Amino acid sequence: MEIPPYPASRALAMDDKPLLDRLYADIQPRVSELTFAGLYLFRNAHDYKLTRVADSIIVLGKGYDGSDYFLPPLGGDIAKALKVMFDAGQALYGADDQFTGRYLPGNTVQRTDLRDSCDYLYLREELATLPGSRFHKKKNRISYFTNRHVYRVAIYAREHLNGCLKLLDEWLQRYQDEAARPLLMEVEATSEALQIAEILGLEGVVIVVDDRVAAFALGERLNRDTAVCHFEKADPFIEGLNQLVNREFARLLFQECRYLNREQDLGDMGLRSAKLSYHPVELVKKYLVTCPDHKDFVAL
Repeated sequence: MEIPPYPASRALAMDDKPLLDRLYADIQPRVSELTFAGLYLFRNAHDYKLTRVADSIIVLGKGYDGSDYFLPPLGGDIAKALKVMFDAGQALYGADDQFTGRYLPGNTVQRTDLRDSCDYLYLREELATLPGSRFHKKKNRISYFTNRHVYRVAIYAREHLNGCLKLLDEWLQRYQDEAARPLLMEVEATSEALQIAEILGLEGVVIVVDDRVAAFALGERLNRDTAVCHFEKADPFIEGLNQLVNREFARLLFQECRYLNREQDLGDMGLRSAKLSYHPVELVKKYLVTCPDHKDFVAL
């Protein structure tokens, strides 16, 4: 489908997968949102649209608060595309240190560090093996589970779909009182991911307890060295399941990758504590970039 020039745009569609896959393969992103699956599954949550500027493809989106933004331009004349978008008063979201260092040096831009959106990056091998005393509590919780349950681990396949969807529904019911819009949008995206995982190139693991899916995790390759886990759910009433599915995802999948990106915490302090407890090697920073003096922006 044709992508119209800015300021026109059209909705992101499945037919855009080959193009965006190729463009993201070229830039080797480190930011978890920057995959076709990451965009497509949240296209309703963020109203993702595509436009074309200076032969660059630009994804336009909206925050949960309704604010407009654009993601880092893909291909074409990126510097010129940035100038056009800043001249139009648009804000750039999802730029990391590598992008800002290359395309925004010396300009009078306002760069806001979004701590709640930082991605947690881990050594995959550490998550797979939980070595040493640092992971002692994780291993204990897994042992607590394995000593009390008959279970099996499987690679996610179509046969697990109904069980995963049932677990997802039960999980949502458990947290219904806390179901703000971002949580509901995540559940919607997770449901669709399970249904079209093969089309999107997602891989996953499931934990089956007493012939019932009790946990699952889904992800994909982010760049040459890194995989990303987009979705993980576990029965909240079974202790040790979260730690087990986390380990098995890292152990069984993407073994050629050095790193595993487990996305952001969105400011949830409980989730932040849990992610930090796995000892990330880096927090991949994301910035919101605006250009108050946008008419003076120089395309370097």
